[in-house]
Amino acid sequence: MHRGAPIIRQLDDAAINRIAAGEVVERPASAVKELIENALDAGATRITVDHADGGKTLIRVGDDGCGMTASDLPLALSRHATSKIDGSDLLDIRTFGFRGEALPSLGAVGRLTIMTRVAGDEGAQIEVKGGRIGPVKPAALNPGTLVELRDIFHATPARLKFMRSDRAEAQAIGDVVKRLAMAEPYVGFTLRDVSGGGEGRVSFRADAQSGDLFDALHGRLAQVLGRDFAENALRIDAEREGLRLAGYAALPTYSRGSSVAQYLFVNARPVRDKMLYGALRAAYSDFLSRDRHPAAALFIDCDPHLVDVNVHPAKSEVRFREPGVARGLIVSALRHALAEAGHRASSTVADATLGAMRPGGDGPARVYQMDRPSRQAIATAYRMQAPQAETPGFAEAQSARIEPEAAATDPGLPLGAARAQLHENYIVAQTETGMVIVDQHAAHERLVYEKLKRQMAENGVAAQALLIPEIVELSEGDCARLTEIAEDLQRLGLTIEPFGGGAVAVRETPAILGEVNACAMLRDILDELDDMGESLNLQARIEAILSRVACHGSIRSGRRMRAEEMNALLREMEATPHSGQCNHGRPTYVELKLADIERLFGRT
Repeated sequence: MHRGAPIIRQLDDAAINRIAAGEVVERPASAVKELIENALDAGATRITVDHADGGKTLIRVGDDGCGMTASDLPLALSRHATSKIDGSDLLDIRTFGFRGEALPSLGAVGRLTIMTRVAGDEGAQIEVKGGRIGPVKPAALNPGTLVELRDIFHATPARLKFMRSDRAEAQAIGDVVKRLAMAEPYVGFTLRDVSGGGEGRVSFRADAQSGDLFDALHGRLAQVLGRDFAENALRIDAEREGLRLAGYAALPTYSRGSSVAQYLFVNARPVRDKMLYGALRAAYSDFLSRDRHPAAALFIDCDPHLVDVNVHPAKSEVRFREPGVARGLIVSALRHALAEAGHRASSTVADATLGAMRPGGDGPARVYQMDRPSRQAIATAYRMQAPQAETPGFAEAQSARIEPEAAATDPGLPLGAARAQLHENYIVAQTETGMVIVDQHAAHERLVYEKLKRQMAENGVAAQALLIPEIVELSEGDCARLTEIAEDLQRLGLTIEPFGGGAVAVRETPAILGEVNACAMLRDILDELDDMGESLNLQARIEAILSRVACHGSIRSGRRMRAEEMNALLREMEATPHSGQCNHGRPTYVELKLADIERLFGRT
């Protein structure tokens, strides 16, 4: 049957708005994000967000920003009308919003009411129902803007079928508010769940911070991510080729079971960028096993012309003009900060240890008072208890004992002096403020591993020449990508050459890997190039071998150590970067403060 050509029609404005709204307003959290960003662009210092039933029946966002005049309201509800840009330079974006789509989209899918007032002027309000704009009316409110969205998607009921539970939608709203709160530490945020009416319940509150950028950000991260993150995070501040990286990244021993604690921002805009997440993972690749994930809040600031934020309808992805610079900045800055942390381990390790040691029981622990003797009193007690008559070798024994005593109270030796070895695996050391328990095998494994890596960096990776080169058939595009990084691969002991068409010839492989499947290795490298923009696969394999060698070459569990050996291990840990965690990200030692130990025994 012959069918005529389809007829081309011009969609009406209502249909156009609903289609466009589907890109901008995916769920209630998307509406909250757009409204908070508008408030921040308006210069707000306080923002309140109320929601009911996970935002399905009510979303209300109020701010104390500059507000709008009555004459601005109808224009603000027109698509592609905005005060953020003049349209002359779409790369010079210095605000969260710039497309002029948020308010028209919200009005197209729900019942929207905007109340606003400019300081020194009268307030005004306007309503939009299913895309139909009502008249401007007078309103009474403080300077700022209050936007209320009811019954989201009532104009597009099919979208309601794809909504998740009220709890899941409320959680998504909370995540949006927290991300934007991290981006703007000098702005106060309040999030309330008003389901059921009334004043509701405050589910999140972050008061405006003060001080310089890092102090304000540190305080805000403590409010959003918790004190544990703030206490175990390293300050990051680096710059390269016009890009500045600032923020905080947690110690490897403060790792998580998923990537939920990773927050990335570009020019204060929260983004979920695959390349940036890959750089974060690469920075920690030498310290965490694959099932553990780092925690970080990182902010990249640069000239707007160096990054394109107009590549995604929700503006959640960005594209850097020089992506390699951004990626390299993250990797190098984080690795430098981790190296400077030295032997430091997360305080949560000690908290977990104390929690495991704390005795059970229904009632409160009994508390008794006991004065702690001074150092002079302790020294006097030692002298009083010393034998009166010197025996052969007594002076030598006394002088040998003085050195660990001095080390135990020396603040320059944070891991203190060894006091005992338990179960032929755990070194107990006394520090100036408490005690340290060291896993001798895990600690020495890390020390040997770092030494092997230094040797590899100084002398290179030995290559094993293949008697007969292995020919690997690939597509021409894959062959070209491998050829581009051939020099980098050669430094790691893998030598490849084009072999015509889409084939490459593998002439040398890293000797430390032994016999390898060259075809599988190259395909793994290509997969990683697709995923991260850079391949660390070969380097990771080599480092995994070094880690295995370090494990076999380190002090084994069950070996008794002399006092000088234990102290030598402690001193080497203090001098070696990353010695606070083993090769798999587990802690190598636990530090317990004397005050915490005394609380375990009911002392105050």
